Amino acid sequence: MNFKLATVIAVASLGMAAFASQIQDKMMMDNPMVGGAAMMKTTDIVGNAVNSPDHTTLVVAVKAAGLVDALHGKGPFTVFAPTNGAFKLLPDGTVDTLLKPENKNMLTKVLTYHVVAGMYDSKAIKAGIRKGNGMFMVKSLSGGMLTFMMNGPMNIVVKDEKGGIASISTYDVYQSNGVIQVVDKVLMP
Repeated sequence: MNFKLATVIAVASLGMAAFASQIQDKMMMDNPMVGGAAMMKTTDIVGNAVNSPDHTTLVVAVKAAGLVDALHGKGPFTVFAPTNGAFKLLPDGTVDTLLKPENKNMLTKVLTYHVVAGMYDSKAIKAGIRKGNGMFMVKSLSGGMLTFMMNGPMNIVVKDEKGGIASISTYDVYQSNGVIQVVDKVLMP
């Protein structure tokens, strides 16, 4: 093979690799990854959560509380979705206790404390924090209040009614019926 032909083939290969990389980058922007799984904007909150290996405990809890149909609803909803690691930070036995049928009301209250009616992406939350001189309060579906603040120039934190603080670790995962903000702690009403 002559040098010119080899150069053309090499440049074409690099061009195809760059093109493929651009397509992959575009897909990642359109469908962000949570727990290694693509979150599709055309899928609802429950459908995407079921696909996230980082949210298996949350999915089990949502099913046990009978909230699947509600979260399949039209919305829009904002869900502050605790990871499996967030549930592990709770005192030993807490999750097992909440999942017992006789504790369904308590479980429902905890889970609906993580859901807000409306679309609260990071831009809306930051605007609320600026307007509120450093704090932004939103009422959850359980009736309790969530307080948002900045922790440095970029990180939004959520304070629950018991004084616990959770950081949003993955922002603005858009769904067909709302948005998910992944949090690193379970919020307690």
